[in-house]
Amino acid sequence: MNKDLTNSSVDRQNILNNPYALAEIETAAGIQGIPFEGKTVLLKEQVAAFFEVTIRTIENYLEQHASELEKNGYEVLKGKRLKLLKEAIQVMDVPETDFGNIAKTPQLGVFDFRAFLNLAMLVSESDRAKLLRQAILDIVIDTINQRTGGGTKYINQRDEDFLQSAFIEENYRKQFTDALKDCVEMGNFKYAVYTDKIYVSIFRERAKEYLKILRLEAKDCVRSTLYAEVLDLIAAYECGFADLLQNEVKVKGRKLKPSEVDILFKTFETQSHWKPLIEKARNKMASRDLAFRDALHHQLQEYVTPLQRNEFERFIGEKSKELAERLEQAKDVMKRLKERD
Repeated sequence: MNKDLTNSSVDRQNILNNPYALAEIETAAGIQGIPFEGKTVLLKEQVAAFFEVTIRTIENYLEQHASELEKNGYEVLKGKRLKLLKEAIQVMDVPETDFGNIAKTPQLGVFDFRAFLNLAMLVSESDRAKLLRQAILDIVIDTINQRTGGGTKYINQRDEDFLQSAFIEENYRKQFTDALKDCVEMGNFKYAVYTDKIYVSIFRERAKEYLKILRLEAKDCVRSTLYAEVLDLIAAYECGFADLLQNEVKVKGRKLKPSEVDILFKTFETQSHWKPLIEKARNKMASRDLAFRDALHHQLQEYVTPLQRNEFERFIGEKSKELAERLEQAKDVMKRLKERD
């Protein structure tokens, strides 16, 4: 996907909340600033010089995007902290004019690297900012690929909750397909039909549409790429609807016609208790796929929000693991339990 960071606050925040990409970008950028409180900060004059724009241009962006920039590290120093910053500047071997006339100023705005990067993703007048934005996007993609072993198709499986959710869903899937076999008067394509009904109900896409958005092959299994929260909700649908079918067959004393099953499903999916669970699943799926897989679910755009730092730790951090490693650990646990018996 061709991203325009100047127009997308979600894409900007996903980058700024990704600590692994930030570390790589900071190393690559090599920005020279003022050492202060264990990090590097820059003044408006330095930022304007880097981007080859006027100080007024930087001030305009600070006015237009004050909330976003402050959230991501821009702050105005006063009092004791300002005095310490002035002392840090004095010990630097650079001309005083590089920082403007700050000796008597009662307050001073500073950008840490995160805020500087935030500004780089906003400034449209600067060629340097444009080049930096392209480098940022490349580094983010490279970082995610490196930490996932070269691809993000199965990044969902690096989550520690995935394995349990996948096992649970598989059991309820069997209950669901058995109910369709025993209760629905329809050919074998009924399995695909009612599976798609569940998918559309939860994330507004049929299996074929989902495969296309994630650029998967026809042979790829949709469930193998779904996040734990989505699998949990699918399992709840399968379990609940299977029970509903079996109970209806007992009442009628015969298999159900497709039209009857469709009416049952419509009633089933519109129950109010599903709403918060569906909204959560849509948010997780749409937001994570955009951030990790560069895949936009057009039907779920309204649910996209920036990922928080803990989400990056969950899927590409030190706590995330390959499925094979988790399977090996699970096997060892089951073996120990068996030996204990």
